[in-house]
Amino acid sequence: MKEVKIIGIGSGIPDNIMTNDDLSKIVDTSDEWITTRTGIKERRISKGENTSDLAAKAVMKALKMSDTKPEEIDMIILSTSSPDALSPSTACFVQDKIGAVNASCFDISAACSGFVYALRIGAQFIKTGECKKVLVIGAEVLSKITDWTDRSTCVLFGDGAGAAVLAESDEKGVSSIFTGAQGNKAGYLGITCVPVKNPLVKPEEIENIKLHMDGKEVFRFASSIVIEAIDKVLKDSGLTMDDIKYVIPHQANVRIIEYAVKKLKAPEGKFYINLDKYGNTSAASIPIALAEMNEKGLIKKGDKLILVAFGAGFTWSACLVEWNI
Repeated sequence: MKEVKIIGIGSGIPDNIMTNDDLSKIVDTSDEWITTRTGIKERRISKGENTSDLAAKAVMKALKMSDTKPEEIDMIILSTSSPDALSPSTACFVQDKIGAVNASCFDISAACSGFVYALRIGAQFIKTGECKKVLVIGAEVLSKITDWTDRSTCVLFGDGAGAAVLAESDEKGVSSIFTGAQGNKAGYLGITCVPVKNPLVKPEEIENIKLHMDGKEVFRFASSIVIEAIDKVLKDSGLTMDDIKYVIPHQANVRIIEYAVKKLKAPEGKFYINLDKYGNTSAASIPIALAEMNEKGLIKKGDKLILVAFGAGFTWSACLVEWNI
């Protein structure tokens, strides 16, 4: 089967910055309280841009980097927990905004693990020969479903998008992809959907859409699955941590990342962290980090990277990326 690699990467970030001090004016919290518990100092919050708007920004940067015309895209796969609408897919809105008239489009829902889930799907369409180029996007405007009265959750999340162009290649690219889920733990983290509203349901039984989280259970799951997923990728690829230039984890909480670093005995700087600037952007966090690293010149041709994520579901995902651009 064909090899598949990333040929372009880009991010779409709102201009508006909300610092911890700004948050302390909205909810009972402080910069010290947030920083010591999460590592987050600020996040980007949309002032009207929807999920597809941020996704389109990220896509245009990825297309430019890869020297790809929108009409060359065969498929758009967008992972989000905060779509523009329940229907049609946010991917369809992106298609229209960028002019990818030949692309089929759909969204997936795998929460914070979604970008790597989407990579796996896109890679399979290319490997089987059904597609030549696929857009994979992680995009979120979580601010529209965040409970801004709940200091345990509203301090964590931010808005943003990241996108990658996948293409067939003779060189190694995306490999050793693994995804998984533990649906029996679905109640610990999630976003309630549109409530049932019909003549058979009493008004007092209807709940509003909101994000909810059991922080202790999320930490317990995430701190173990990150290590397991990385070990799985290393074993499958026949590599060791010494062969990996960077691990790019989902940017949820610095304590989770620090725990993984300690358990894996990884050297300082091996795990890339930028959540202090963006907070938790769910499906967008890994591609945003990857785009930032590329812009900074931190990754070079031939570098081996591990992407690893966890999220509501509970879901998890990880893969090896050889940077061959």
